[in-house]
Amino acid sequence: MEKLLDKQIVDQISEAFAQLKEPVQILFFGSIQNCEYCAETQQLLEEVSVINDKVSLKVYDIQANKDVADKYNVDKFPAIVIAAKDGEQISNLGVQFSGVPSGHEFATLINDILMVSNRDSGLSPAVREFLKNLNEPLLLQVFVTPT
Repeated sequence: MEKLLDKQIVDQISEAFAQLKEPVQILFFGSIQNCEYCAETQQLLEEVSVINDKVSLKVYDIQANKDVADKYNVDKFPAIVIAAKDGEQISNLGVQFSGVPSGHEFATLINDILMVSNRDSGLSPAVREFLKNLNEPLLLQVFVTPT
């Protein structure tokens, strides 16, 4: 199978991943039925996850592993969860993609892996204080469409 990432891109990711501090677990949720971009998304994640030992990938079928999908609030596919990993403990920090991370979203995927590895959102103290004072759950979704 032809690689999606060429050597120049892999080298750039490798350079960025040199900054990884803590392990990251990528969870991919796809389906072998009725999923136009699942195979490509899985291949992309496989190519990214082998660049650095601190990044690992687990692949799930969303129907066969509904319990795992529910645990991570995954209801669409292909879906990607970028989680913190501490030994066998996986912590969901709420970083999730629905769809294939192509174009500008690919850079966001790499940056999210770095952010989760650093265990810091980069939010300002004022925003952190605001979020601490929320009294009920807040669902924030960002939708992107290629142009």
